[in-house]
Amino acid sequence: MKLNLSKPICFFDLETTGVNISKDRIVEISILKVFPSGKEEIHTWLVNPEINIPDEVVAIHGISNEKVQDSPTFKDLAKEIHLLIKDSDLGGFNSNRFDIPLLAEEMIRADIDFSLRGNKCVDVQNIFHKKEQRNLSAAYEFYCNKELIGAHSAESDTKATYEILKAQVEKYDDLENNISFLSNFSTRSKFADLAGFIVFNEKNQECFSFGKHKGKLVLDILKTDSGYFNWLLNADFPLYTKNTLKSIKLKLLNNKLS
Repeated sequence: MKLNLSKPICFFDLETTGVNISKDRIVEISILKVFPSGKEEIHTWLVNPEINIPDEVVAIHGISNEKVQDSPTFKDLAKEIHLLIKDSDLGGFNSNRFDIPLLAEEMIRADIDFSLRGNKCVDVQNIFHKKEQRNLSAAYEFYCNKELIGAHSAESDTKATYEILKAQVEKYDDLENNISFLSNFSTRSKFADLAGFIVFNEKNQECFSFGKHKGKLVLDILKTDSGYFNWLLNADFPLYTKNTLKSIKLKLLNNKLS
């Protein structure tokens, strides 16, 4: 079957130095761009993370420090990757909670003005978990009747994710074949900052999802506890989260001036 697309969608997968969105780095990225016409193009890069890849992580994806020592850094690739994806929706497996937030961090470090305004995100894992509750290899076997060869290779995982989504749309009658529906269905919560530290409430207002101000409006806390805001900007939070907070503060200042 063919996905019903109104614009391109880029399925992508990252292999990284670890799972800390703020601190870890990309060591491999693969992007499968699918166009409304059905045309597909895939791009895969090894990336020098400029930090050590721990042995326990190498054991998972097989990408060692030696393997990437002569590869370009993410900053070297950032403009090319951004140009490839900026006109597209995004798809991945666990991408809403990991791949997209980590990609955003790398883009910001590379001085790219990265934003998802106008882009929808389809997390194939969330669709799978809502329907079947398993992992990528099991999903591939379940939906595509194939064994996933080369799991934890970014390119293999990316291609498998695309095939799984097409099979999911074909299998479930209640899944509409359009990206808007799939994006909404595969989103568990509506985040303002990608990493989930700031969420939207039912009135579409930004609220903290953690800590002593959990559930409170960010704008209210900016007015009453400026010290907390300053602590957030200096603490170990993702850069995208900090940029979101700055944007909310700017909105507050503009409202005061208007």
